[in-house]
Amino acid sequence: MNCVTSPGLQIVDATTPAVLVLPGPVTRDETPRLCAEVRARLDRTGGGIVLCDVAGIGPPGLAAVDVLARMQLTARRAGGRIRLRDPDPALRALLALVGLAFEVEGQVEEGEPPGGVEEAVESGDPAL
Repeated sequence: MNCVTSPGLQIVDATTPAVLVLPGPVTRDETPRLCAEVRARLDRTGGGIVLCDVAGIGPPGLAAVDVLARMQLTARRAGGRIRLRDPDPALRALLALVGLAFEVEGQVEEGEPPGGVEEAVESGDPAL
C-alpha cells in the first residue's frame, strides 16, 4: 500500500494567523529578537495577527510583561496585533494590573454573545 502526501501544510488558509511560541522563561535580552520575529511574520502575511503561544513562559514576571508590551507595540507599528494563546491566569492578572489588554485566543470579543453572532429574523422578512 502506498501513501502519497502532498508537500506543504494541509490545513492553512488566509485567515490562519502566524504562531510564535515563546519558550520560558522570557528575558528582556530576547526582546529585539522577538520583536524582529513579530515584524517578519507580519511582513510575510501583510499585517493581521501574530498568535503568541505563551503557555511555556513559566511564572510570569515583569520581564515577560515588558517583552509582550514591546512585541505588541512592534505589531501595532507594522499594522497588526498580538493575540495570546494559553496564557496562565497569573499572566493575565499581571497584564491587567499594569493596564495592558491583549486579545486571548478563544475569548469572546467585546459585545459579541458567546457562541457566535445570532441575528433575529422578523416574521415579515423575505427568505433569501
